[in-house]
Amino acid sequence: MRTRHADRSARRAREFEAFVAGAGGRLLHAATLLTAEAPDDNPRARRLLTLALAHTYACWDRLRGEDPYDRTRRYLATRFAHGLWHHGALGRIRPRAIGPLAGLTPQERLILVLRLYEGVAEEQVAALLGLPTERVHTVCDRATSTLLHPPRKRTAAAMGAKAAAS
Repeated sequence: MRTRHADRSARRAREFEAFVAGAGGRLLHAATLLTAEAPDDNPRARRLLTLALAHTYACWDRLRGEDPYDRTRRYLATRFAHGLWHHGALGRIRPRAIGPLAGLTPQERLILVLRLYEGVAEEQVAALLGLPTERVHTVCDRATSTLLHPPRKRTAAAMGAKAAAS
């Protein structure tokens, strides 16, 4: 009996390790995009991913044909959203965002990452976040537009010239 349990535990650990080896990098990149941290300095993204992977590991035996990547991504997204909406940036004061999506709001980053980086359908994103599909579409369009056409930053010289002209 103990041998069978030990064999099952070892097989479970090997399967999970293989999953993490294959999907961990992509999931970490998604988490880093969500948190708008630098890829080489992303402690919040790593914590978010660790929590998502721990949840997946705890549910591993109950997946029964469910895609573990999808399960982990859903948990990662909902944990990020929950942390933002209830605790403000995962319960901590957020350092200045510096990643490629830093100019977006957290909700815009979440929707954009799920839609464009992860390829999740609008309807699925809407269901996951509890938003109307039209809202997901609008937020994704606005975020894409902001990325493609970032607002100009006003320089001190330009602001001084404008004040002098008045």
